[in-house]
Amino acid sequence: MTARPGTQESPATPFDPPEESDGQAHRNGNGNGHRGGSTVTTTAPAPAQPAPAPAAAPAPPEPVEAPVSGGSSNWVVALLVLVAGMFMSVLDISIVNVAIPVMQNDFGVTTEDISWISTAYSLAEGVIVPASAWLGLRLGLGRAYIVAMIGFAIGSVLCGLAWDLNSMIAFRILQAIPGGVIPVVALTMLYKIVPKDRLGAAMGMYGLGIVFAPAIGPTLGGYLVEYVDWRLIFFINVPIGVVGTIAAMIWLPNFGPAKAQRFDLWGFVTIASGLFALLLGLHEGEDWGWTSYPVMILLTYGVLALAAFVVIELEVEKPLLDVRVFATWAFSNSLILIAVISAGLFGVLFYIPQSLQQNQGLGAFETGLLLLPQALVMAVIMPLAGQIYDRIGARWPAVAGLIITAYGTWLLRDLTIDTSHTELAWILAFRAAGIGLAMMPIMTGGLSSLPPNRIDGASAFNTVVQRSSSAIGLAAMTALMTGVQSQGYADRAGLMPTDAAGSGSSSGSSGSSMSSVLGDYQMYSQLQTRVFDTSFGDLMLVTTALTAAAVLLALLLPSGRPAPSEGPRVME
Repeated sequence: MTARPGTQESPATPFDPPEESDGQAHRNGNGNGHRGGSTVTTTAPAPAQPAPAPAAAPAPPEPVEAPVSGGSSNWVVALLVLVAGMFMSVLDISIVNVAIPVMQNDFGVTTEDISWISTAYSLAEGVIVPASAWLGLRLGLGRAYIVAMIGFAIGSVLCGLAWDLNSMIAFRILQAIPGGVIPVVALTMLYKIVPKDRLGAAMGMYGLGIVFAPAIGPTLGGYLVEYVDWRLIFFINVPIGVVGTIAAMIWLPNFGPAKAQRFDLWGFVTIASGLFALLLGLHEGEDWGWTSYPVMILLTYGVLALAAFVVIELEVEKPLLDVRVFATWAFSNSLILIAVISAGLFGVLFYIPQSLQQNQGLGAFETGLLLLPQALVMAVIMPLAGQIYDRIGARWPAVAGLIITAYGTWLLRDLTIDTSHTELAWILAFRAAGIGLAMMPIMTGGLSSLPPNRIDGASAFNTVVQRSSSAIGLAAMTALMTGVQSQGYADRAGLMPTDAAGSGSSSGSSGSSMSSVLGDYQMYSQLQTRVFDTSFGDLMLVTTALTAAAVLLALLLPSGRPAPSEGPRVME
């Protein structure tokens, strides 16, 4: 029996405690109940018990995430795979807007009806995003990402094959479900594979999908719509999805599914229905009337449902999303700043092309080319912003970026039909530099302030805020534009002649009558352009004020070089 205690020094014994977990040893009393412990004499554990404990303590974090698929790969390769998926899902949001007028003609529907192509996608995405974190844990992050990529590619094919408006709306809803899962899962995986002291550089690359994709969308979409076929804006996702799926299978970590946890049904119902009601009410507010009963009911229900969601999540044992992340001010502050930037970005991306195409007669591709410089500037600035974050933290790049964004937005207040395209391109590029400098440091600083076990839910909140703020901001801007334009038409009604038709008919000359009609039309067109320019200028002043106020909040972001980490938890 003297040789038996010596077996405790063999390689098998130190690895048993991490596999069984410390909790198993506690359940077995004094430690003699672990696997294989029945063969050990009662005198050996006393001196041997303290020795393995220090060596075993750091071991559990390693096997928690399961083995790695392609574990020798560098985390940069895995990050590029995530960037490709994120780019594809976000690009589809802006690229579709360019094709809306052409699809309207092909399907033979009204402007109000065709807008549901974008509305249905936003509503479905708002419903699925809150459940994305749970799906990632239930399926495993890697598997959930791959399934979402495949689903998005299939949804894109169906959209490209749509034969009428109803089929297009149905397929857009199917496309939005994986489209809402991709950004949440991708951001969660990023924080698990990248060392903490390299998060800035990683987020700078990741941000190409968040900000660069919407900026490049009008250019790419404009070319496809004007010179090829609008259906290619959907089919273009197929090769990206196929290559991205294969790359994900090879290079992404094989995160195993977490322990099954009960799905928080009531939490999902309240946040999904609340976001659905808010987005629908804001989208239809202009058409239905902001004070109409349907809109008021939707907005009221949305607010109450989200309030109920917070109460439920604070009470349940396993919440769908951990609302306690908002107790960390740095994270909450980052969401406020992200909302301001996203609303301003998508608002300008919506109204600038509208002005160029309606007031100046530019084609879709010409408009896209004019917006291309700002996309290129973002592509250069965002990785640099990540490097800056790794050196000095989030505060000062965010402050500088927001100041640049505010000044660039202020320069847009004087945009008119007489503004040269070169000047407009320079202003947009200057403003894009500010957005690229601020966006990723803000997001990275907020998420980095949270403990690792809360990143999953925080990623979902981050995506919800990005997508919802762009939709809500655009709805608010539209309401402001509509109100200012209505007042502008009323104030300038005296500019329109009221007796033109009568004077034409009294003259008895058909030529004079035609000239009078053409003159009235020209005058009305000039009036419409001036009213649009005035209302757009007012909108830019409001956006400038909000961005300038955000600078004050940016001063409260964490500063200083992020603390070095022991490296990624999953990949080398």
